[in-house]
Amino acid sequence: MSNPFSVGLVQETAASRDIAANVERAVAGVRAAHARGAQVICLQELFNAPYFCKTLDMQWFDLAEPIPGPTTDQMQKLARELEVVLIVPIYEREAAGLYRNSAAVIDADGTLLGVYRKMHIPHDPLFEEKYYFAPGDTNGRALAAPGVMKESDGFRVWRTRYANVGVLICWDQWYPEAARITALLGADVLFYPTAIGWHPGEKAEFGEAQVTAWRTIQRAHAIANGVFVASPNRVGVEDAAGTNGLEFFGHSTIYDPFGRILAEAGTDPTVLVATCDPARIEDTRRNWPFLRDRRIDAYGGLTARYLG
Repeated sequence: MSNPFSVGLVQETAASRDIAANVERAVAGVRAAHARGAQVICLQELFNAPYFCKTLDMQWFDLAEPIPGPTTDQMQKLARELEVVLIVPIYEREAAGLYRNSAAVIDADGTLLGVYRKMHIPHDPLFEEKYYFAPGDTNGRALAAPGVMKESDGFRVWRTRYANVGVLICWDQWYPEAARITALLGADVLFYPTAIGWHPGEKAEFGEAQVTAWRTIQRAHAIANGVFVASPNRVGVEDAAGTNGLEFFGHSTIYDPFGRILAEAGTDPTVLVATCDPARIEDTRRNWPFLRDRRIDAYGGLTARYLG
């Protein structure tokens, strides 16, 4: 078992189109988390921009950048300076006309360990992600040295200085298969950088239920897999032409392998820090040995779209 490690989440508003200002605000959040002892720090989905998927606008493709690129270069320097692991979710330009919703994983010496590309891409009113993103796949460039990363069909785990880190992104949260595979790859903690919120017209009727469902599914991933789960979300209202915009509801949370809340935010910008002890993974899995009792011989039906 590895040593205890501290996780930090930066919950921030990113409604501005001033990308440089958004990055500087995130850097301040990383420094604040580091000052409180965080060793592995995760930013929110598409951290350096508004959540631009609310409408279809070809100009947003200009925001995408390569990995490595300007933003990851800056974050590598920051990681090296503070000796922290950073999960940096940005809009990635892999090639002309090929864009991904991605998260770079940077080790505490500033090394770019690799990239996770969001596997599940939603298509909903104000969440028009299929227009902007290709889904992740197993053929993309891993950018990882041998032995640093484990992979299965596009899901990935990296061995960092402090912990084995698995990254999934937002819509991936609703899929138990993604959490299970990433846990089976050896993750100590599953990070879910997120941009989720309410349609203002639905909040009164569905708002509480939506937040409860979002929190419940992540807690369930922690319990079912005996793993830490950490999810940073953004906050604030972001407008979009021709719509009522979105109100992001925050509630970033860190769960332990038993589903207990280690740290939780409200609806304001903040930084969360919690200590994660891998001994809790061992203890939880000994008492609830779900991995031992899985009937891997009986799950072939999971590869079908529908069995009715």
